Amino acid sequence: MNHPSPRGERLVGAPVVRRGGHWWLISGSGSILATDPTFTGELDRFAAARAAAEREIAALAPERRRWWS
Repeated sequence: MNHPSPRGERLVGAPVVRRGGHWWLISGSGSILATDPTFTGELDRFAAARAAAEREIAALAPERRRWWS
């Protein structure tokens, strides 16, 4: 049985998407696989840091609502 390929995880604000464990550089004219390990490592670290920051902000949101109520 064929499974649809997973939708990529787009890194907000950047022309890159992580699909199938690989980073792809995307543009209006197409995409190219990012293969440089230093570059992709930085993308991994940036994506992890951004996700951690978003979790922290989400955790603060209920607390802020209590202050303003």
